[in-house]
Amino acid sequence: MRWDSLRLIEPEVDEATGEAMPLTLFDRGAVTRRFDTPEFRGITFYEVHARTIINRVPAASRMPFRWTINPYRGCSHACTYCLAGDTPILMADGRTKPLAKVQVGDEIYGTVREGRYRRYVKTPVLAHWATTKPAYRIVLEDGTELVASGDHRFLTERGWKHVTSAGSGSGQRPHLTPNNHLIGTGRFAEPPPDSADYRTGYLCGMIRGDASLGSCHYPDGSVHRFRLALADLDALDRARRYLADLGIATTEFDFPTAPGRRPMRAIRTSAGAAVAAVQELIRWPAAPTVGWRQGFLAGIFDAEGSNGRNVIRIANRDQVIIKQVTQALSGFGFDYVVEDHGRANNLCHVRIRGGLRETLRFLHSVDPAIERKRSIAGMAVKSKARLRVVAVEPMGLEVPMFDITTGTGDLIADGVISHNCFARNTHTYLDFDAGRDFDSRIVVKVNAAERLRRELAGPSWRGEQIAMGTNVDCYQRAEGRYQLMRGILTALRDARNPYSILTKGSLILRDLDLLTESAQVTDIGLAVSVGFVDEDLWRSVESGTPSPRKRLEVCATFADAGLGCTVLMAPILPYLTDSPDQLERSVRAIAAAGAHRIVPIVLHLRPGAREWYLRWLGEQHPSLLPAYEQLYARGSYAPKWYTERVTGLVRELAQRHRLVA
Repeated sequence: MRWDSLRLIEPEVDEATGEAMPLTLFDRGAVTRRFDTPEFRGITFYEVHARTIINRVPAASRMPFRWTINPYRGCSHACTYCLAGDTPILMADGRTKPLAKVQVGDEIYGTVREGRYRRYVKTPVLAHWATTKPAYRIVLEDGTELVASGDHRFLTERGWKHVTSAGSGSGQRPHLTPNNHLIGTGRFAEPPPDSADYRTGYLCGMIRGDASLGSCHYPDGSVHRFRLALADLDALDRARRYLADLGIATTEFDFPTAPGRRPMRAIRTSAGAAVAAVQELIRWPAAPTVGWRQGFLAGIFDAEGSNGRNVIRIANRDQVIIKQVTQALSGFGFDYVVEDHGRANNLCHVRIRGGLRETLRFLHSVDPAIERKRSIAGMAVKSKARLRVVAVEPMGLEVPMFDITTGTGDLIADGVISHNCFARNTHTYLDFDAGRDFDSRIVVKVNAAERLRRELAGPSWRGEQIAMGTNVDCYQRAEGRYQLMRGILTALRDARNPYSILTKGSLILRDLDLLTESAQVTDIGLAVSVGFVDEDLWRSVESGTPSPRKRLEVCATFADAGLGCTVLMAPILPYLTDSPDQLERSVRAIAAAGAHRIVPIVLHLRPGAREWYLRWLGEQHPSLLPAYEQLYARGSYAPKWYTERVTGLVRELAQRHRLVA
């Protein structure tokens, strides 16, 4: 189900009447809480009173049960990755904005893998939140300094790496070390101040590059004309505004164009004093200032420049203008070449060298107005920037930090590709939830036990099996504080209602007494999910969950208590954990833990989960992408021939190890 501001987008249907239920999910408003403890820092809990607690599973689902209970929406298993609030983020208009000021609904740049390359794409900001965490400074060879939390991740030449490690031994995670190289273009240039010199320089470049300006004198009088016609209204609006601030009034009109050409607008004036003021305005300065040169480069680029394939070019036939362009570029340290094409009209191009790194430095340091010329969408992520990690230093203090959720799962933070937290459920594979249940916003149904008792006692309830833990883990970290499951299990025990629980957490052992009591009066099913036992792969794809070894220890404890435990061998990852040797290792470990039954489930990729998993696959195992695109070409599920082959192998192995499958 999709959630938005604690409202259900698609209404549920009342089973008894067949009528649509009200869209509002809860009987009263949510109480918002934050807990200043390490395990919940940065997480907001919305305590709500649910209207219903036993939910019907949609008929279209392939789930082998009809009813479920989800005391939580969202999951606190996952980490929160944070950056300092002043970190500049590359926005979709090509400019930058401090992370603290980024808002939900903004568009920024992220990346996706297409073929051999990762490429820049525009992506929406879906969530934004703040927290306070211990700060680390990451220093790069080119002088870039980033401030981030220890659990933040950056993309390196060896994949995603956290800023620091966590724990030792099996608890370690990939982290930055000196000589790692981050991926990106390097730190962003500071934008120019909006000064009088900058505005004058901009108008000089724009008007000399693209305007018609002059005065004609006749015996019976003089004719004065200034006209600037552009297809890009963002540049036209800037020029008109700058002129108006200088007291030069213009009128705007539709400029006629040939059929098939882009429509254009223009500004003009025929007042003698205004035209004279414009002519004075665009005179070459004897000693151009830094601000004037920044404005001039922005104006001439808007008028005569282009940005294609990571290359900035500025064209003109006037050698005086070409000289002013090259002098300004030299003053800012740009490497360029003048391309003289030997044409009769003397057209030359000034081309900036250095690829995307220098393209972004030019765009940010001069700030042209035309947004389409600032676009880097589709450009490949490759750069010769000196982004070697020099040092990772604890700053010895906690600072306010921020994080966002984006459609691509990443962002460009001060020129390097940075991971962010995005909506996903890597710990549940029976029903992926692609909604807005972010791991920093957990909905807690505090009246779950009370509501459950009423529904179990209702005349319409038939005592059917109820499944728990099939959407989000009911024994996630939040359960350690709210303890909703004890009340739920007590109500189910008292009603002698059959139920099942699936978890990847070890917190379920806290309720071993209630599970044992329930087993004496009704049928219960206990299951842990262990798709594979490869510890390295677990750290890569399921790092927010207990290790496979810990989950199998839960299974062994149930077996020792006389409670049968099923292991959902889920997900089996095609071409990663489906070889006979890998399946044998997993089944052998599951049998050794005392499981009485094994259920193999091949990975299925519903919308939301599909994007997350394929993005991870492209980063970690890019050679497998074509095989996955073929295997899942028709939808969320692997084809029948593949599923039957894999599950058949697991059943053979289960029989060998005396397991029911």
